[in-house]
Parts: sequence; structure tokens; C-alpha cells
Amino acid sequence: MAADQTGREPTGPLKGLRVFDLTRVLAGPTCTQMLGDLGADVIKIEHPTRGDDTRGFAPPFLPGADGPTKESAYFAGVNRNKRSLTLDIAKPEGAALAKRLIARCDILVENFKPRGLAKYGLDYASLSGEFPGLIYCSITGFGQTGPYAPRPGYDSLIQAMGGVMSLTGEPDGLPQKVGIPVADLFAGLYATIGILAALRHREATGQGQHIDIGMLDTHVAWLANQGMNYLATGENPPRLGNQHPNIVPYQVFATADGAIMLSIGNDATFERFCKAFGLGHLLADDRFATNAARVANRALVTDTLTPVMKSRTTAEWIRELEALSIGCGPINTLKDVFADPHVQARGMVIEMPHAATGGVPVKLIANPVKLSATPPDYRTPPPVLGAHTEEILLEAGLTAEEIGSLRAKGVV
Repeated sequence: MAADQTGREPTGPLKGLRVFDLTRVLAGPTCTQMLGDLGADVIKIEHPTRGDDTRGFAPPFLPGADGPTKESAYFAGVNRNKRSLTLDIAKPEGAALAKRLIARCDILVENFKPRGLAKYGLDYASLSGEFPGLIYCSITGFGQTGPYAPRPGYDSLIQAMGGVMSLTGEPDGLPQKVGIPVADLFAGLYATIGILAALRHREATGQGQHIDIGMLDTHVAWLANQGMNYLATGENPPRLGNQHPNIVPYQVFATADGAIMLSIGNDATFERFCKAFGLGHLLADDRFATNAARVANRALVTDTLTPVMKSRTTAEWIRELEALSIGCGPINTLKDVFADPHVQARGMVIEMPHAATGGVPVKLIANPVKLSATPPDYRTPPPVLGAHTEEILLEAGLTAEEIGSLRAKGVV
């Protein structure tokens, strides 16, 4: 495997593995960035003129020495540790070159519509016979089978169809989607888990396999306690705003100068809370005595605690509650999050050089997986379009003349 732009060989548990990345936008790139962070050599395939769709999802653009660059922040967020190769697989020569590169890869990740790559001979059925050890991961909105399989998948659509919007929002308001594209992100993370499992299987048997990730499937899978609440009762859980369906009080309260999240997870903690803040009498009231009773009397508990919580500022509550080991936290803006001393101590923002910024380091959100022996490896920044095309093709054995001919024909 070639050294990266810094001249340093990749490290990490996936060092030595090569990924043919036919993904774009968010779900697939989330998966392949995770693989890259863990040491894999990710070859990102992009259209020669358009590139990944998210290169156009802007503003905002990355800041440079002379103002905004032409590189979108969206693209930068999920495309570090990848080498960009421009390739038009719709051209016969492009599809043939793709197969030549796949022959040197361990993993292929794609998020085309089901059977969308068959016309290029790049679907799993076409490749598995020639490359039996290939791990081939498909990420789509609805999976490879079922009545919805042909439909396009979009994050907000999946949030709507997957039930989470029916659970999110105020009881008397409209259903709400989550403020970040969780359907895409979860699909990408489940895809990563599937690939790691398939790698273990190949290590034991030598055989690759097809991984079928449907965003709707992954969305249903993380309905978690709310999904189980429905399966246990047959009743649709109501929207509760910022309250918890199974624990009370576990919600946002207004304070004297803002708001706070109060998370009282069990009866012993509730007892400690009541005794510390002049509410000991509630413990003798059957409506407050147990969590089950508090859930059944949710409105009463909320109304009782609301004036109490308004009696102190957010900072005062946090100081006093933390001293009692009672769960609480401020409602942070993103400015607050990235300024938080704990977030900073955990190294959740990294800086990398970038070819387009004129020497200004690019700030990126770090990988949260803390591995003691093989931590995430930040080697290369999000690439400019086609930055590694010649490098990758030379590695594959093409000559400079062949590469020049392919460029002239618009293949790369």
C-alpha cells in the first residue's frame, strides 16, 4: 500500500486492506471513513466532473487563508483518509478499469439503487465468481428485496417511514425529524459492523459475501425501547416532547435563566433529590413513591417540579445536582459543545492540512472510538476531486501514456 501524502504508512487494525468506495452523500461515506480511520486504504471513486454530490452541498465552505474555499464543509465531514480517483464507470473503459482496481481490493462499498451497477458488470452477482473473497456491501434506502426496494432512500423519508418522527416533537405539535441525518448515519455504522463481521468470516473461510444494508431496516432496529413498548402493548407510543417514555422525571425543565436536562434514573436518586431540595414529603405520596407511579402521574410530577426547577439558575442546579451524583446537564449549543472542556480533553476536534486552504488547518470532528493499541489514524485530509487519480492508476500498473489517453476520453 502506498504511503499517504505525509509519507507515513497507515496504522490501525485494518492496515493492509483496500476499499473500493463507490459511495456518495452520507450513509456510505460514513462507513468508508470509519474504515479509513481504522487503517484501510480507501479509494473513493468520483465522477470526473461532478464528484460526490456533497461537494455541492454548500455553503458553508471550508475557510481558507483568503476567505472561503470551494470545498464544502459537508463533504469534508465524512471523507478524510480517502484517496480520490475520478472514474466514469458508465463508459466501457471505465467499467473495465474499475474491475481491474477491484481485483486489488478486499472490500467494495456502494450505495446505488438495487441492481443499478449490473449494467456495468459491477454488481455482486457479476463480481463474486471472479473475486470470491470480495466483501461487497450495498447500502440502499430499502434493501435489495421487498416491495419498496426500487425506491430511492432519503434520510428524512426514512425518519418518517421508520417511526421516529411519530415519536419526536411536542404532544400537540407536528411530528419532527431529528436535527441531524440519523438514518444515514446509523446505516453507515451498521454497514461498518457488517463489514467487520464479514472480514472475520473471510479470515476463517477465505470466502467473501454480500452485505445488504437497508436504511429502513436499520432505522427500525434502533427504535429500541420505544419499539419494544409498542410490541409489548400494541399501542403507538405518544409524542412526549423532551420527556422519557419509561422514566419520570427524565426531561427538560426551565430554570431561572434558561433550561436544564434533569435525568433521574431510579427511585434511590429521586429520593436523594427530594430530600436535598425540600421535597421529602413527596416520598410519602404513592403517586411519587416509585418510578412506575411517577410515569402514571407524569403531568402531576412535572407540574410539581416545574416551580422548584425555576428557583435556581442552570449553573446553580448543575453545581448542586452534580455534588449529589444526580444526572443533569445544560442544553448546549454547538458553540458550547466544542468549547466544553471535557469534549476538548477527549480530543473530539482534530486539525489537518488541506491543499485548498492556503495553509489554514481544517477542523474536523474526530473519530470517537478510543482503541488503546490501534487508535484511529488521521493520515490524509478530505481530498480535492481527483487528487490521487494518477497515483492510484500507476499503482495498478497503468503507464503515464495510458492514463493520458483515459483523461483525453473523459474516462478519468
